[in-house]
Amino acid sequence: MQTIWLDGAEWLAVLRIGLGLWWLESWRHKDKKEWFTGGGVNWAVGIAEKHRWPVVSRGFAAVVKPRPKAMAYVVAYAELALGLGLIAGFLTPVALVAGLLLNLLYFVLMIHDWAEQGQNLMMGLISAVALFGVSWQSWSVDGGLGLFT
Repeated sequence: MQTIWLDGAEWLAVLRIGLGLWWLESWRHKDKKEWFTGGGVNWAVGIAEKHRWPVVSRGFAAVVKPRPKAMAYVVAYAELALGLGLIAGFLTPVALVAGLLLNLLYFVLMIHDWAEQGQNLMMGLISAVALFGVSWQSWSVDGGLGLFT
């Protein structure tokens, strides 16, 4: 593979780190006080209740709605862990698969909102490319420790 400036593995590391920064920004921009007191889940309740797929409404009502505070912490700290893990390249394949699943959940919940679909599709695409491109070969804790080789 011929590239300019960096080799292929390094460009994949740039992609992985950029995705990590995107997840970190998702965590950073949240109003934590509002988010952890139910703001995030309360916002999503209305979306889930009107969802065009009944399975999404029922699943949200059964899993998320009864636990708004716990789910707010799960989402926020999952975004933080994904961001830090991808930037450092620690447990990278685990982080990429987890991020892909989180993007899929967001995508399905927000199926009617084109702006959210675009972000989640792009993040999912980057996750897939970084995963199948073995983006932890360069500039990563995983690579330094010889994990996932």
